[in-house]
Amino acid sequence: MMLPPLVLITVLGLTWTTVTGLPCTQMFPSQPPPSNVNSIKPSDVAVLSSIGLHMHSAELTTVVSRLRELMTVFNPALISTTSDETNLYAPQFVQHSTLVEQAKEVSLSLQNSQVIDLDRDWKLVLLFAQVDQLCACEQQQFQSVIKAVVEEVDDALQLLHSQLKRAIVSVALWDGERDNFHNKRCRCMETINEGEARLQRAMLSHALQESLDELMIKRRWYGDREDFTVIVQDTPSISGPSSVSSGEPLSESQAAQQADKLMVQMWTNLLQPSGQHNTEDNGNIIALLCPTEDRPFLRTEGNSPSYHHSDVSPLLHPFTGTVMPCEDLSPSPSTPTSVHELRPGDIKVVAAVGDSLTAGNGIASSPNNVLDVLNQYRGLSWSIGGDENLTTVTTLPNILKHFNYNLTGYSVGMGKQHTPQAFLNQAVAGAKSNGILPQVRALVAKMKNDSRINFESDWKVITVFIGGNDVCDHCYNSLLHSEENFIRNVRDSLDYLHKEVPRALVNLVEPLHITPLREMHIDSSLRCPTWLVNILCPCVILPKPDSKALQMVEDINRGYQRLLHELVESNRYDTRSDFTVVVQPFFRNIIVPKLPDGRADRSFFSADCFHLSQKAQTLMARSLWNNMLEPLGNKTTLQDFSASDINLKCPTKTSPYIRTYNNSNYMYAGPSPTPGPNTNWGRDFSCVDIAPSDTVPTSVHKLRPADIKVVAALGDSSTAGTGAKAKNLFNLNRDYRGVSWSIGGDNTLETVTTLPNILKKFNPSLKGFSRGQGSRQKAFNVAVPGAKTSEIPVQAQALIKAMREHKDVNFEKDWKLVTIFIGGNDLCNYCIDQNNLSPHNYSHNIMLSLDMLYKEVPRLLVNLVAIVQIDPLKSVQRNTLGCSLLQRTSCPCVINPAENSPEFQEIKRINREYQAEIQHLISENRYDGKEDFAVVLQPFLHNSFIPHIGEGEVDSSFFSVDCFHISERAHAEMAVALWNNMLEPIDRKQTYNNFTYDRSKMLCPSEANPFIFTKINSLPSPPVTTSTTTTSTVTSTTINSSPVPRCSSSIPVWVPVIVGIVSLLAGISIAWFILASCQRRKSKVEKAVEMKASVF
Repeated sequence: MMLPPLVLITVLGLTWTTVTGLPCTQMFPSQPPPSNVNSIKPSDVAVLSSIGLHMHSAELTTVVSRLRELMTVFNPALISTTSDETNLYAPQFVQHSTLVEQAKEVSLSLQNSQVIDLDRDWKLVLLFAQVDQLCACEQQQFQSVIKAVVEEVDDALQLLHSQLKRAIVSVALWDGERDNFHNKRCRCMETINEGEARLQRAMLSHALQESLDELMIKRRWYGDREDFTVIVQDTPSISGPSSVSSGEPLSESQAAQQADKLMVQMWTNLLQPSGQHNTEDNGNIIALLCPTEDRPFLRTEGNSPSYHHSDVSPLLHPFTGTVMPCEDLSPSPSTPTSVHELRPGDIKVVAAVGDSLTAGNGIASSPNNVLDVLNQYRGLSWSIGGDENLTTVTTLPNILKHFNYNLTGYSVGMGKQHTPQAFLNQAVAGAKSNGILPQVRALVAKMKNDSRINFESDWKVITVFIGGNDVCDHCYNSLLHSEENFIRNVRDSLDYLHKEVPRALVNLVEPLHITPLREMHIDSSLRCPTWLVNILCPCVILPKPDSKALQMVEDINRGYQRLLHELVESNRYDTRSDFTVVVQPFFRNIIVPKLPDGRADRSFFSADCFHLSQKAQTLMARSLWNNMLEPLGNKTTLQDFSASDINLKCPTKTSPYIRTYNNSNYMYAGPSPTPGPNTNWGRDFSCVDIAPSDTVPTSVHKLRPADIKVVAALGDSSTAGTGAKAKNLFNLNRDYRGVSWSIGGDNTLETVTTLPNILKKFNPSLKGFSRGQGSRQKAFNVAVPGAKTSEIPVQAQALIKAMREHKDVNFEKDWKLVTIFIGGNDLCNYCIDQNNLSPHNYSHNIMLSLDMLYKEVPRLLVNLVAIVQIDPLKSVQRNTLGCSLLQRTSCPCVINPAENSPEFQEIKRINREYQAEIQHLISENRYDGKEDFAVVLQPFLHNSFIPHIGEGEVDSSFFSVDCFHISERAHAEMAVALWNNMLEPIDRKQTYNNFTYDRSKMLCPSEANPFIFTKINSLPSPPVTTSTTTTSTVTSTTINSSPVPRCSSSIPVWVPVIVGIVSLLAGISIAWFILASCQRRKSKVEKAVEMKASVF
């Protein structure tokens, strides 16, 4: 019996997602009803209850609701004590804070219900332990927090065991997105960097998962009766990185899609493991697993024994010492003055910066102690650790101690970067490239102020190793982790060392080639906690083999490596004889170690299968040392972890020095040719599909770029083009309307990038754009410099009048595009007039303008550009009169307050409220009543990034001479960003500006997506074909959104007739089944009510 796919999707409420995998073949209840808890099918469950929800778990509530809807497909008569539809039976447990109290409420609710047969109905109870509500910042706190949670879960389970018959309790960890409520309750998290916080959070989840598993083993799954058991779900339910990595909250549709995926994960955890998972994940497609003929039951320990972390075999302690083969250990006869004559024995100080691989996370952790990965074994760190000596611990400092026993700077023992034992190991767990400069500053300060170091005279070796975490998060924010930003961060850090530190050789270690580490998470027999690594490094672990996403990881990884070479080869750091930077490339390629049976060797990794163990760090230290003694141009570029016989190289009489470009007779390529100054900010046009619609469209949702006949714009000085081409203060007040990003039309796209110049490529007869300077040729650019939102209705009225009266405009029939961008002046003056410039008034004035356009203008598409994130404007500085004086006058409420003042924080809050108000206005469907009108919010300025050209120095070429108005270059970038936003679906629009000059980064309409995107045409096409794929373990139905293919002429005409009849009969049958089940339940309810009445 089959449910029609469209009906199924409606039943599940998965409105943002295409669902595959249902309907299933195993959807009928057991006959006769089962008496043993190990033989319960999803369709046998009569009652679904939840414990562990609270007022701050909105996302979890949504997931549970979706799961209930799914289980209703298996049993339409399902009773849910947490369902909105069954409030009559719902316990009011939201007010209770503990799991035990909620368990009592659920038990009482079930016992008092008149529609539940407590002795015969099978119950599924979901018990959630919410990791996101725990507060633990130091590892000492973790054990006590975990113990308290486990004890609370145990107490709740003991109570349920004593009160309920015929029940499966499924315990699940829930780790949602941290919210303001959690941050206020857990203040210590505010002092931890984002990467370290993520690591702690992941380890806490894993340790709690293991502790609950141990509880189940201890209590024998509470299975002393045949009708009761408890199971811990294999993997926690964890929200995606969202705002942490991408810098912005999830949109409504992204949140809905995430809830769908979490529901599917929870459903999968409830079923018996099939041995093969349908891993289809193609954009909006989500695969739902089905119970199978051979594994039809809900999972219990009795029918599907699980793997337990305690089963991991302890590893023999590997040999991590190294034999020192070198004989000539002497320093130079006198302290050298040149870095190119530096012998190992001349080095007095070692130092290092980096991430957790340098901080030493988990180096000495045992295989089954994931929580210990939070410990930083800095004394064992490959490049900077100094514990014991070389015979037992192989590190670069322990090697160098053979050459100079008085070496200093190395770290010992355990601790974080600010502890005394860390010394000059300033690496920070979870650090990315943007965190290296603060580490370098701290390092230099320590070297200058430590009595053990003669800062001017001592020779220093500083090892820099960074980039892995940038690669791990690249897919969530490709701009923040772009090649340009990565190399800028490294360059700023090396520039600081070059400027501040005398007598130093810097080892710049290439980021390791990270994708081979995926091998640890392909083979399930290795028992690696892959779900945990999905948190730590999602962009590397999650992509499928041979996917575009995986290729992007490979490209960014190789790009980082390449750019380090280009930076050093530019001779930037060889301007004096006592300083140089040498790239050490041994991590360029890696070979994952293998066991004799061909599987990856887990002993080289820490307990999380992500960080590296002491065994691996031993080889890394040897490889770094050998790289240092290898000449440039002939350095080893492979780290083969299976080659345990790597021997240390030695200085020789002919080559006694640590190798640099000079003593290697190596010629740097030199800096890349400096490009000449740009003569214009034009773009190249490469779009092919530029034709208009065959007939003039009547719907705005089928509007192609070439269909647009008229452009117009409302706004302030940013749209008027004020000061865009000004070279001095005298020209600042001129309005260069011809280069305005949204409405200018000077010259052509090849020399001036504006939205009209792009549209002219599609329709050369376009009208309405402004030209030149001033108001004489402003056309439909009615923007007024200095305008606030309250003036926009007047501009809208003037625009409507101008378009009606223009002799070349067919007001009724021509398609028009109007761009509105306003609000900057409101924010800049908010502190002066808070009542009139409130977020509500901002939204109200825009609403009045849109109402007017909606009522009076036919055939209109409105681009409403989201207000800019204005606080970065404070960082735009230039030592000129215009910037120091006029900027403060133009935007006093942003520029004048101190950086951390309450006034500045208030402006940032109001800025966000402006953005939220306008988002709410557009989402209200207020303007969806006409087929020829639409308003689209274009959000590319929602999160603003101002490019930098050096350490903390804003690229002022994007601003005019007053550091407030934007220059022609910024106008060009905004035009491209607006155009690209127009060609991106509503829920996949870029919400940040990418101001990097590239003549070819414009998007193009395609045959598949020829229209400008609106809310309506952004929705997925309705499913129209169905194909069924069945395997021995997974039954799935794929719903394809592609157009219906033409039938082959060889198909007999009677085939569709028969198919139609069969489908009709199937629909009738399933409807009868649902109605019959509901009738039986109804009868049961009526009978219970009658019995209750007879008692009285």
